[in-house]
Amino acid sequence: MLKGTKLYSILFNKCPRCHEGDFFVTKTAYDLKNFDKMHKRCSHCDEDFEREPGFYFGAMYTSYGLYVATIVTSFLGYVIFLGGDELRLLAFLIPGLILLMPLYFRIGRRIWINIFVKYKSKKAEESIN
Repeated sequence: MLKGTKLYSILFNKCPRCHEGDFFVTKTAYDLKNFDKMHKRCSHCDEDFEREPGFYFGAMYTSYGLYVATIVTSFLGYVIFLGGDELRLLAFLIPGLILLMPLYFRIGRRIWINIFVKYKSKKAEESIN
């Protein structure tokens, strides 16, 4: 049901153009030696993932947005609605955000490239040729 949407590409580490090839080399974000390694091109449609120098600079802002959303949601949920202590929240939130860093790094890059690359199904490409 998600296939053909940008959300599918972002969540399942797929090429934003064809949704077939993998975007990152490893499947997991927690292979800490290789979590940031990307394929240069899609193995299926040959989409260029290294578009230009500095292209993924904007991905920092998307991952920053994910961090802010996590912090605001945690604060509202724990401190405001449950009446918890702010220091106890910080004691759990800071290590949690550090553990989420590889995941947010990868999601930030996939969100960023999906802003600029449109999905093209096999049927659409065959009808053009």
